[in-house]
Amino acid sequence: MKRFVVGEARDQSTLFPALLDDFIADDNPVRAIEAFVEGLDLRGLGFKGVDPHATGRPAYHPSVLLKLYIYGYLNRIQSSRRLERETQRNVELMWLTERLTPDFKTVADFRKNYGEAIRRVCREFIVLCQRLELFSQAIVAIDGSKFKAVNNRNRNFTATKMKRRLEQIEESFNRYLGQLEAADREEPELAEARTAHLKEKITKLREETARLQSVEKARLQSPDQQISLTDPDSRSMATSGRGTGTVGYNVQTAVDSKHHLIVAHEVTNVGHDRGQLFNMAKQAREATGIKELKVVADRGYFKGEEILSCHKEEITTYLPKPMTSPNQAKGLFPREAFRYLPESNEYSCPAGQRLTWRYVSEENGQKLDTYWSSSCVSCSLREKCTTGKQRRIRRWEHEDILEAAQSRLNWNPEMMRLRRQTVEHPFGTLKAWMGATHFTTKRLKNVSTEMSLHVLAYNLKRVIKILGVNELMKAARA
Repeated sequence: MKRFVVGEARDQSTLFPALLDDFIADDNPVRAIEAFVEGLDLRGLGFKGVDPHATGRPAYHPSVLLKLYIYGYLNRIQSSRRLERETQRNVELMWLTERLTPDFKTVADFRKNYGEAIRRVCREFIVLCQRLELFSQAIVAIDGSKFKAVNNRNRNFTATKMKRRLEQIEESFNRYLGQLEAADREEPELAEARTAHLKEKITKLREETARLQSVEKARLQSPDQQISLTDPDSRSMATSGRGTGTVGYNVQTAVDSKHHLIVAHEVTNVGHDRGQLFNMAKQAREATGIKELKVVADRGYFKGEEILSCHKEEITTYLPKPMTSPNQAKGLFPREAFRYLPESNEYSCPAGQRLTWRYVSEENGQKLDTYWSSSCVSCSLREKCTTGKQRRIRRWEHEDILEAAQSRLNWNPEMMRLRRQTVEHPFGTLKAWMGATHFTTKRLKNVSTEMSLHVLAYNLKRVIKILGVNELMKAARA
């Protein structure tokens, strides 16, 4: 083949480098993995087998399998069987594991048995980043995203799904009975064939009904009235698209605004974010070591008790208040149209009247003050204000903290733009790495371990991009 780039003949002798180390460049990421793992106190992190037994078959050192997993998640190889194949043909892994080739069962058992220790390794890398002073800015963005579990939507049952499925079976059952009656009026040979086919379908429907009834009993015993058959810990969760949802887990992350490193993460099977603000903010402060931490989140995290907890711990929050009141949709004045006057403990309404304090009540553990005006009956704006006798305003005893948080956001609207460009990108990157199925393991404990490996790989790649392999190796060995 003339005028083409010509390869070497397959039977031509080749002089490869004498050392395996010569295949690996000085700035290859596997050298950073080697330095990081060798600098860890594996015994202190909870790994067993660091000290070999005097008798029995020799085991693999935990560092070998840990390096293997970090390399796999860094290069989108999560499967234990694929990792086993890679150790036999991948030069980088041959160097990293010193040509050891553990079988897939050994690899899979390591991730299953040392989940908590692997999660500590992820936190150790955050400590290394803190030592490198990569968290110089005191702003952290918090967000949650839904990740798919190994559980198909058809294998998850809620009260609504169960009711809909039983109604579908009943409709099919009635339809088949009608077809049976129609078949009786046809020719005997044709009727016999159709009748046998329809009776088989009816039998299957009865079997499905019996199965669903047993599933319903198990569902009713569940604390949240929901059951998943493949991954029992996964839950049906609503997503941003109207009428859509997924069966999976809710992954919470706290991302620093400077280098977009994930400083804290947690996997939950609760479908909303309302109770996660203080938890993630506290974890982020412990991870970064920043006392005066600023936290920005979206309106899904707005909850008075959570904002109050952050205020008590001197964590400054920036998040918008959700507009949940139906008054504005009805053409009535929203609550924001009523201005609080702290000096007199009154509210001023759009008509200029004063709503005075009437009584205090308690609801869901919260003390609420109630205000209204006696002038509502004769007010000219009453039709735009209330459909009742008077417009009543209820105020939480710590409402001033929520108003201060809203005021901070009003003065700094760019914080919401900062949140989007900080925390959304890591989620998109992780989901692209994980593929269409996202998680490959089952149960919350194992899924948390898998997420920690993904976060560790993400942070490792970010730090290599920021500092380079050589600088990271120096810091890991220091």
